[in-house]
Parts: sequence; C-alpha cells; structure tokens
Amino acid sequence: MLNVGLLGAGRIAGVHATAISTNAGSRLAAVSDINAEAAAKLATQYGTTARSTDDILADSSINAVLIATSTDTHSDLIERATAAGKAVLCEKPVDLSLARAQACAKAVAKTGRPVMIGFNRRFDPNFAALKSSLDKGEIGKAELLSITSFDPAPPPVAYIKVSGGLFRDMMIHDFDMANFIMGAAPVSVSAVGSSIVDAAIGAAGDVDTAVVTLTYADGRIAVIKNSRRAVYGYDQRVELLGSEGLLQAQNMLENTVVKSTTAGVTGAKPTYFFLERYMPAYAAEWAAFVTAVTTNSALPVTLADGVAALAMAEAATLSAKSGAPVKLATVTA
Repeated sequence: MLNVGLLGAGRIAGVHATAISTNAGSRLAAVSDINAEAAAKLATQYGTTARSTDDILADSSINAVLIATSTDTHSDLIERATAAGKAVLCEKPVDLSLARAQACAKAVAKTGRPVMIGFNRRFDPNFAALKSSLDKGEIGKAELLSITSFDPAPPPVAYIKVSGGLFRDMMIHDFDMANFIMGAAPVSVSAVGSSIVDAAIGAAGDVDTAVVTLTYADGRIAVIKNSRRAVYGYDQRVELLGSEGLLQAQNMLENTVVKSTTAGVTGAKPTYFFLERYMPAYAAEWAAFVTAVTTNSALPVTLADGVAALAMAEAATLSAKSGAPVKLATVTA
C-alpha cells in the first residue's frame, strides 16, 4: 500500500485526491496547502488529515507525494521530497525556468528516487490507443502529426500573468504528446502566436492563439494548434498520417446522439473542459504511477520527459518572439 501525501488543495488537487482514494494500491494519508482552510476542507472530504508540508515530508510512513501546488514551487518540492526518500508524481510543468528544471533533474538523480511528471494525456484511452496502433505498425511509419488543443474560454488575466505563457502552460501538454507519439524530440521548433481572443492577454505579454511546427531529424513534421477560445467546447484531437494509412483520435462528445431531419444532421458538442474530458486519464495516470513505484519498474513518464517538453516550450517562446525557427539544441545546451 502506497501512503500518499497530497501537496496542494486546489481544483486539480481534488482530481488527484479522487484518483488516490479510489485506487486499491494507495491511501491518501495527508493533505497540505498554504491555504489551511482549503487543506482542511479537502482532507475532511476524503477522510484524512490536513498537515503542513514539512510534517508530510518528515513522516517516514508516507512513502510518496503528489505535488499539485503552484508551478513556482514544483522544483523545490520535487527536490525536498526526493531528498526525504519519497517517490513523486508532480503536475506539469517541472518549472517555468528551463535552467531550474535541469538543475532539479540533476539533484533528483543523486537521490535515486522515482519522479513522474503529470502529463495525463498520455493515459487518455483514445490517445493511448492511437499510439498503440502506431507502435504495432498499423499505418507504417509516422510522417505527419497534427495536434489540436483548444480551450473553451481563456483563463483570468491574473492567471495568465503567472502562468509562464501559453507555450509553457498550455501547449506543453502537446509538446509532450508529440514526443510520446513520434518517439523522439524534434530538431527545430518554429512558432507563431498572437493575441486575438482577449487584448488583455496580449497586454500581459502572452498570446492566446498559436501554431507551432516541429521538424525532426528524419524529415517528419508535427503541427500543433492552440487557442484559448473555442465557443463550442473543449477541442482535443490528434491526427497522424503514416506511410500506410491514417490514425485519428476525435473529440469526446457530451453524448452520442445524432439527429437527422429535413433541416439537416446535428450532434452533440465536445465535452466542456478538461475535468469532463480527462478524468479517466487522471485515474489511469495514477494507477500507472502506483504500479511502477510498488513494483520498482520503469515510470511511463519521467522527469526527463518533463524537462524535454519544457525545452520545446522555451524554443517556441523564443521563435514566436524572433519570427525565426529555433534549433532545440541551442536551448538545451
């Protein structure tokens, strides 16, 4: 049984609390948050106790922590938790600074403790099935990947200002998905972005609409499209063209009813947002972590994967500002 300390008590921490509590191989032992009232509320909801982060990290009976705190605390907490001998699952990204994330990876390597980064979309049943079909050779060699990721509405500008920007905060999921599907990092990143959804986002120094092209050493190409606004719902699609066919993972819809009349043919919209879309993925992600830690087997997503996605986000940010492609090697050196 994995005894788990949950660091953070916000919206995403509640999702993780459910995953921890409903998995037969783990037990939610304690919750901490800088907001003591939020920690107490979440702890009560799941029948556990609210404690300080220091207490959780010092408790030898707690052998794993899930970090769901603000991004600026991730690297420090990963280092502290692994130094205390605990296994870690940390929400993305590792850090907003690539250099800091790289330093974190070096520090963790000295402890030998397992760290998994929360790229939950790898565990979505649809995307996982697409990857499995590719690995089985069902469409030959991958040649052209297209990833669409549109949010239903932009977050508050106050969030934008501390998020690290669209490429580090939102598209980082898609960078990891590209690495997951293509099986390698690209050699070049070319990005264009603008603020056309909300002028306040542009005033805050960020973009809300962006397209990134990734080029690979063997000539393969991936295109990622992000928008902070899709009025019809949460648009999450992947399309992969191979030498012998095409794979597509379509949106999850609110329902599967299709109405056909003389007026036309209509169906349901995509599910509204990530909580509705990815709950099964969060549960599968946690199950994979528990299995890896308890059986001492390889993690399906590593700290190195988190650093790799952050490097791509850094390259995209630089490319969007300069208007020129950026070699990934120049930001990882």
